[in-house]
Amino acid sequence: MTALATLVEDLDRTLNLASIPDYPGAVNGLQLANVGDIERIATAVDFSTESAYGAINSGARLLIVHHGMFWGGAQPIVGFRHQRLWALITHDVAVYSAHLPLDVHPEFGNNALLARRLGLTPSGGFARFQTIDVGLSGTSDVPTTRIVDAAAAIATEFRGTFSVTPFEAGRVTRRWGICTGAGASSATLAEAARLGLDTLIVGEGPHHTAVEARERGIVVIYAGHYATETLGVRALGDALAVKFRLSATFVDAPSGL
Repeated sequence: MTALATLVEDLDRTLNLASIPDYPGAVNGLQLANVGDIERIATAVDFSTESAYGAINSGARLLIVHHGMFWGGAQPIVGFRHQRLWALITHDVAVYSAHLPLDVHPEFGNNALLARRLGLTPSGGFARFQTIDVGLSGTSDVPTTRIVDAAAAIATEFRGTFSVTPFEAGRVTRRWGICTGAGASSATLAEAARLGLDTLIVGEGPHHTAVEARERGIVVIYAGHYATETLGVRALGDALAVKFRLSATFVDAPSGL
């Protein structure tokens, strides 16, 4: 068994939490403490009733998530919010969240792991946010269909949506960018154009990004918000379990997106 403080200190240091900016609702780090030591941890993409009870039912005493307890902003703790919080407290389960620090990590990051799954080797950053590049970019010489098929397989694996903007037969991807989650926006498309990228791999994006992408001559592969962000939190949990000789379980709770 391991004390919560020991795990939190290791996570904060590994993810470089203090140096990475994020959105106000992220509240990265320990979000809910527990009392006892920890023998099993659970990981999930989102903090939700399903992930909370998944952690409880697995016997975990620490739940690590990508989208944390305060992602939607301040809300009254009533109804389902009260029920899941009460369940976590009464079962002595702590909650730790890491958003952009997990996205950008070179070993456990969603973007690095997605690039690896797609057979792409990064050589630079992409998707600038304040002082950091959230995503990755690189060069390649592979048929676009090969990347599309690999991304579609990930979306299918985690029961999410998949779509891709139209492209001509025989097209080859020369310069690509990756930004998991809600990675498609006018800002990222403009950045991609400045960098000369021809293909973007993201989780999801508004309809207008598909229209704008065609105008810019960029193919966008939407591989699912949930699916593209399952990779990092699972890898982080597995590594933590090995390091501290704990058990780890992934709570799969697809959003459908």
